[in-house]
Amino acid sequence: MAFWKFVLAMVLSFLPGLLGIFFSPIQSGQDAWYATLNNSVLTPDGWVFSVVWTILYFLIGLALFLVMQRNKNSSRHDKVGAYTAFGINIVLNFLWSFVFFGAHLPEAALIVLTALIITAIFMARAFYRIRQASFWLVIPYIIWLMFAFYLNAMIIYLN
Repeated sequence: MAFWKFVLAMVLSFLPGLLGIFFSPIQSGQDAWYATLNNSVLTPDGWVFSVVWTILYFLIGLALFLVMQRNKNSSRHDKVGAYTAFGINIVLNFLWSFVFFGAHLPEAALIVLTALIITAIFMARAFYRIRQASFWLVIPYIIWLMFAFYLNAMIIYLN
């Protein structure tokens, strides 16, 4: 049973990345619109995003798995809150890729990213109530989202 919970947690956590591939430039130069944008000097190479997001999706999946495993001392209300925050976060994560890369709307994407950061914080707090280790696994994700906020804001400012 634990194996299938782990698989489900991983599939759910990687879902926005898998769906986002349809909108994100996988390699430099694949998206003509993105290639024309002025970026921050702190913008990493494209391959860095792939590596970082793979690690972050794994950490989020592991955090979800730990929450799913925790049955004792966790109220149904806490679990529903954690799953709801996770679900909203995953939808917003995908939505950002669609709005930014698919619709080419960096201003709207920044609004989505703001909501994403807020829900990630709520998700981390909800996970903390169930399993503290899950909270710590989400912290790198929140830090990366804040960096992504900076990069998105710089694209708006520089263009």
